Amino acid sequence: MPEKSSISISSFKHLPVLHEEVLEAINNNLSSKLLDGGLIIDATVGGGGHCSLILKENPKVRVIGLDQDPNATAAAEEHLKAFGSRVKILSANFAEFTPPEPAIVVLADLGVSSPQLDNPNRGFSFRLNGPLDMRMNPENGDTAAELIERLNEKELADLVYVNGEERLSRRIARKIKSDLSEKGPYSGTADLAYAIAGCYPPKMRHGRIHPATRTFQALRIAVNNELKALDSFLKKAPTWLVPGGLLIVISFHSLEDRRVKNAFQLDSRLKRVTKKPLIASDDEILTNARSRSAKCRIAQRNA
Repeated sequence: MPEKSSISISSFKHLPVLHEEVLEAINNNLSSKLLDGGLIIDATVGGGGHCSLILKENPKVRVIGLDQDPNATAAAEEHLKAFGSRVKILSANFAEFTPPEPAIVVLADLGVSSPQLDNPNRGFSFRLNGPLDMRMNPENGDTAAELIERLNEKELADLVYVNGEERLSRRIARKIKSDLSEKGPYSGTADLAYAIAGCYPPKMRHGRIHPATRTFQALRIAVNNELKALDSFLKKAPTWLVPGGLLIVISFHSLEDRRVKNAFQLDSRLKRVTKKPLIASDDEILTNARSRSAKCRIAQRNA
């Protein structure tokens, strides 16, 4: 079993993406009656960035924050302790949660947070060498290293193609399984990223997107069962809302955004507040480069 990840609470801080748009949606679409003591569920609380801003802006609302990463829940409890009994933080995967009462807002900021990416011990990023882990909850489930060892070449190729939309998936899977057979396990994220880059023609190895990006995305999604969890969440979340309540989802790649878009269009319980996704302003991108790929869709529970 890989060594348990460690991260200081003070380092688990990140700029909440599209926070102005989230606050504006809440203020413009919810009545003062709903905001008077209503419950907000932050389904991916992280370090509590969105929660903190919402609680400051709306002094009577209450928040339940969920996260499956124990480092995140510890950080959120610390960062939000000034709000006292208005906040309750739970260690939970949003796909398995049942709220104690209907909510006026359900917010989900999907994907990996900056503290997770920036901690090499978590293994999410190839830019900082670390173990091939990638688990959102570092205490449960198979690591990425165990996953690639367990899958056969075809299974791995299919996973990289479907979850990463990587057109060189078969070549990459062949290289990974060949390396494992001939050399044994990869030493870390940098070693795997180097092997993946070698599958690309030389002229394609130095573009804006690193050659390993899509494969790492695919492995992370599989390790954490992210798409199945998102599908489950999108089916359940409307039932968590009061009539007129808001479902706000921020996604970071097309596989997520496509699911959110379809759910909002096809679910008769919801009406879309945003016909097109909200994206980060130029100013936000300058201060937070990771907001560049963020898309926010908002729907409202029918009365």
